[in-house]
Amino acid sequence: MNSIVYLLIQLLVILLVAPFVNGLIKKVKALSQKRKGASVFQMYFDLYKLVKKKPVVSNVSSWIFHVTPYIVFATALAAALLVPVTTKILPPQIPGDFIMVVSILALGRFFLMIAALDTASTFGGMGSSREAMISALIEPSILISMFTVALISRSTSLPQIMETVQKVGLPLAHPVYIMVGLALLIIILAETCRIPVDDPATHLELTMVHEAMILEYSGRHLALLEYGAAVKQLVFMTLFVNILIPQDQMIGFMGLGALILSLLIYLLKVILLALVMGIIEVNTVKLKLFSIPNLAALSFILAFLGVLQFLILGGKHV
Repeated sequence: MNSIVYLLIQLLVILLVAPFVNGLIKKVKALSQKRKGASVFQMYFDLYKLVKKKPVVSNVSSWIFHVTPYIVFATALAAALLVPVTTKILPPQIPGDFIMVVSILALGRFFLMIAALDTASTFGGMGSSREAMISALIEPSILISMFTVALISRSTSLPQIMETVQKVGLPLAHPVYIMVGLALLIIILAETCRIPVDDPATHLELTMVHEAMILEYSGRHLALLEYGAAVKQLVFMTLFVNILIPQDQMIGFMGLGALILSLLIYLLKVILLALVMGIIEVNTVKLKLFSIPNLAALSFILAFLGVLQFLILGGKHV
């Protein structure tokens, strides 16, 4: 029964919150530019409109182009089910290994890249090559960052990592978690195709990465890709807030009330991180393509410094 309740809570929270986070970031950017901007709920309306439309598919495309939207959405949702939004209900049957999360998301990225090549579009090939470069540079940083916190908890299981972090008190006051937090922030910007790595609001040839790969999609296929990207973004944000800003240790009781309070605190943390991401986008510029490796190297160095801090402190995290 716990497993079923866990899956339902995860599905509902991720599916309902993911589009809202996108709308919130866009709202922050609009207000900073002295514009009213679209509603924070605009993505819900856009997805509903796209789902009702029949996709237009090229005659030269293969089965890869047709199945990729479903694979991308399914892999994002599968990864989301492995990253707990709360530790108030965690069935032991779902370990949530972070290596599996990274592998599942890599599978979705792989299909998206080959689907962009499938129609022989110039933009698709350009976007795929850029995405391959960025992912190859940023994925080592993801693994090193997560291995650092795994060393502290002595487990690669995300529920175990989050339960260990709750005993730390204030992780962001500890040098290991500070390094990991800075590395994860850069990783989130890179993995979610945001400034300074990519600009999700542009269709300029010189700057497109993610948009170039989905340029040939329309209708419900495009809705699945956009929804999958929003879910993937929320997965990384959940990792950040629940590892570096644990909230469950403040709730000294169990039951339905504790679960609801835990989810509300989680939502507040995600909103605050979305505001930070929006502010970062407003105050930074899109990097040149060949400057992105420098940013990826910075995230890797920060993650590696976290490992060194752990070793220097002798494995003590308090």
